[in-house]
Amino acid sequence: MKRWQVFANGIFRENPIFRLVLGMCPTLAVSTAVVNGLGMGLAATFVLVCSNVIISLLRNVIPKEVRIPCYIVVIATFVTIVDKVMAASAPGLHQVLGIFIPLIVVNCIILGRAEAFASKNTVGRAFMDGLGMGIGFTLGLVLLSFFREVLGEGMLLVAEDFGFTGWRIIPEDNQALMLILPPGAFITLGLLLAGINKLSAKLSAAKDLAGKGGE
Repeated sequence: MKRWQVFANGIFRENPIFRLVLGMCPTLAVSTAVVNGLGMGLAATFVLVCSNVIISLLRNVIPKEVRIPCYIVVIATFVTIVDKVMAASAPGLHQVLGIFIPLIVVNCIILGRAEAFASKNTVGRAFMDGLGMGIGFTLGLVLLSFFREVLGEGMLLVAEDFGFTGWRIIPEDNQALMLILPPGAFITLGLLLAGINKLSAKLSAAKDLAGKGGE
């Protein structure tokens, strides 16, 4: 598989949220606003890319018997960097994301890619895998956050840390407040998964039909 295919897999075919359904805890918890989803996604992307590269570089050095603790040490190093930088540059966002920033250490997406891909592939491929998975995770978070913020809050892109007051999209009387509550996260995610699966099935059927027509 070529590097661009490795990159594209993380965004489309193996999207962590919509195809693999991984990392659901932060996905459901922080997706109340687009800025929150974007912040979490970028933080996870940074950790994914950096940890993938380091683990790939050390894949022939780390003993198999202690590989998971070693992976966690590497991942925790980059999570600490993200945590400190975010606390200094965007304290409001850091406070909102809270415990979910340190919990990136045990995020199943990052540990899973370290074990399944980075430890078995070259640095270049590991980099592209981490970048693709990170962008796919970020896009999934932003999409989920978009619907919850717009329909639940009636606003878009409220980011006090960066001086954005946001835009009023839906009048206050027409907000679906349930969507910014925990049940709303499950409902919105379920509807998005159903829609994406249906679209994927239609595209697959159309591709099969086109293939049969060409024979």
